[in-house]
Amino acid sequence: MPTGRSRPSRPTASRWRVIAGFRPVLWILSLWTMAGCGSGVPSIEYEILGTFPHDPAAYTQGLLFHDGHLLESTGRYGESSVRRVDVPTGEVLASVAVDSALFGEGLARVDSELVQLTWKSGRAFVYDLETLEVLREFTYEGEGWGLCYDGESLWMSDGSSALERRDPKTFAVLSTVEVTRGGAPQRRLNELECVDGWIYANVYQTDVIVRIDKATGEVLGEIDLSSVPLSARKPGDPEAVLNGIAYVPETGVFLVTGKLWPKLLALRLDD
Repeated sequence: MPTGRSRPSRPTASRWRVIAGFRPVLWILSLWTMAGCGSGVPSIEYEILGTFPHDPAAYTQGLLFHDGHLLESTGRYGESSVRRVDVPTGEVLASVAVDSALFGEGLARVDSELVQLTWKSGRAFVYDLETLEVLREFTYEGEGWGLCYDGESLWMSDGSSALERRDPKTFAVLSTVEVTRGGAPQRRLNELECVDGWIYANVYQTDVIVRIDKATGEVLGEIDLSSVPLSARKPGDPEAVLNGIAYVPETGVFLVTGKLWPKLLALRLDD
């Protein structure tokens, strides 16, 4: 079973310096279980470096880190948005509402622009990174769930076991990769984060993040966050599931949260 120990909390500014790599770890949680229901996928140990406030009304669908801030896509009809967020305080610094007839989904940064999916409308919006002004839009078939950019291509999930690799300029499908876990399809892939040769994906309605080899589609590791404290979650709400992965490349830290969660967690993978 997962084990952990806690240490006294520190002021918000100190916790943020942890992410920047200047202070020691605040709280360590190591996972020793082999999750995956006998699939043989190794569990990835992690350290929780700290927690930060997160808007408990934000139905998080897409998350990324850039230039010192979080960029977040939120969902639900009439509540969807794209926003820029201050990490230490959780303050929303800028926000643009999505048409109330649309349900916001995954978010990715492509150079100086953001691309946001919508759930069932087949529309993806391109925003100016600084102003959050809508510049243009793409259309696509099927549902939109998660999105990330690896520096060359956009990767998109639709809740199935397939990931589509798309052209960032035209949004055309370039190829499709079937994601497998121990030889079986890994379904319900949701929010995505591209990191080097990997794609990290939330598995919808679970506490698991899988690490996918984007070249083969094979799941080669998983992060089990079932032991995250209840204070970081919204207990009792079946919709308040883990969803949201942002990577800080300067320090190798991951920022994760969930739909309607009051906390954002900073993790360092220990594999």
